[in-house]
Amino acid sequence: MLTISRELHDEIIAHARRDHPDEACGVIAGAIGSDTPTRLIPMLNAAMSPTFYEFDSGDLLRLYRDMDDNDEEPVVIYHSHTGTEAYPSRTDINLASEPGAHYVLVSTRDGAHEAGDVEFRSYRIIDSVVTEEEVRVVERYDH
Repeated sequence: MLTISRELHDEIIAHARRDHPDEACGVIAGAIGSDTPTRLIPMLNAAMSPTFYEFDSGDLLRLYRDMDDNDEEPVVIYHSHTGTEAYPSRTDINLASEPGAHYVLVSTRDGAHEAGDVEFRSYRIIDSVVTEEEVRVVERYDH
């Protein structure tokens, strides 16, 4: 199960709406071993595409160095789908390289980029096997 603060949940949705019609992408870092997402890092979709996302390799290298310096790891890796459901595509599955991360997908299809509810779903992707998990949004973490 992914437990995420309301603030981070809402920031992901805001980022997805801002970047629509292109896919938005980013990472939420947390302390190593904590499974608690705490620091959202919105990333630039280097592909600038409505159907595909990719992190800029230089940005990604800086991100991992920064997380390493802060004893953090990627707890959530998120991106948006602009015209399809919030379910990992074959490309998303092939690119999933962090077995410990929660992969969050947000769909801004059918006008959700402007208002209303968006699909917000989380998955574990390990060895190309996709498992959906429950998302629990909390006002604050209990620790």
